[in-house]
Amino acid sequence: MDLATLWFCIIAAFWLGYLFLEGFDFGVGMLLPVLGRDDTERRVMINTIGPVWDGNEVWLIVAGGAMFAAFPAWYAGLFSGAYLPLLIVLLALIGRGVAFEYRGKIDSARWRRNWDRVIMIGSWIPPMGVGLLLATTVLGLPLDAEGNRVGSAFAAIRWDTILGALAIVGFSLVHGAAFLALKTEGELRERARTLALRILPAALAPLLLLLVLVQSKEGEIWTAFALAAVPVAAAIAFWRLAVGREGQAFAALATVITAAALILFGALYPDVLPSTGDPANSLTVADASSSPYTLTVMSWVAAFGAPAVLVYQSWTYWVFRKRIGTKHIPKVHAPK
Repeated sequence: MDLATLWFCIIAAFWLGYLFLEGFDFGVGMLLPVLGRDDTERRVMINTIGPVWDGNEVWLIVAGGAMFAAFPAWYAGLFSGAYLPLLIVLLALIGRGVAFEYRGKIDSARWRRNWDRVIMIGSWIPPMGVGLLLATTVLGLPLDAEGNRVGSAFAAIRWDTILGALAIVGFSLVHGAAFLALKTEGELRERARTLALRILPAALAPLLLLLVLVQSKEGEIWTAFALAAVPVAAAIAFWRLAVGREGQAFAALATVITAAALILFGALYPDVLPSTGDPANSLTVADASSSPYTLTVMSWVAAFGAPAVLVYQSWTYWVFRKRIGTKHIPKVHAPK
């Protein structure tokens, strides 16, 4: 395996890490007004992701940064091709982060309700944008011979890329509900588990349709096995939720998104951005990669940096592993 292919696999792993980790904390934010019946329950929900949500976003930064450094032509073609959707995603992420920080600064129900709305909106938009971006990089853009997008700034918005947006939103919803059932106790836990059971088939349907579409267009024999694993893992997640084993259901959903990433990036290779017009204009791993020297330096940095990030994040999840409920939430102590 050459360095360019190795970095293609590493970037795929970064995107998988982002979808898995940020997927559930987006889901928690989306479900904030659905499952949180009062301010205390909403604080419980926010506290389940409070110690980890900003660390989860590191995976998005690392994935985008690695694409920029290892495959500058891929980064330029994809990110400039979906410039407007990504700008909206960035604004939503900024608003979401600000809302987490400012929500408890004033002891006012109206103040908290407004920031809750920002958290909810900021949790719906990014998975839509990321799903659209991933579907675009797998299903392609109209590219000219120079690798530039042909057409308007909305060329990335098509029925198949919208299906990609719905796929990631649906997965985040059910992943968030399963995470809440795993991390909370009492009525909130039961409500989250019941909701996860009700929405799981419909929420994962767009993801399965997207994967079938990708497999039919660009799939390989080995990705067909990964596709077969998706409904099996989803059925296991449903079964384990039904018997109250939320941890095992959460792990089964992790298998769903891992198989999905294998299919998407496995079908994409050796391209990194197919052209929907002339296939000769598609960007390949070899065409888009940086110099061997750059990839070598990146490999040494990743060899030392990636384990450190993994150890730190694992430690964070271990420290905050216990369930929480309304009895653990203190009264509001907002500065006057």
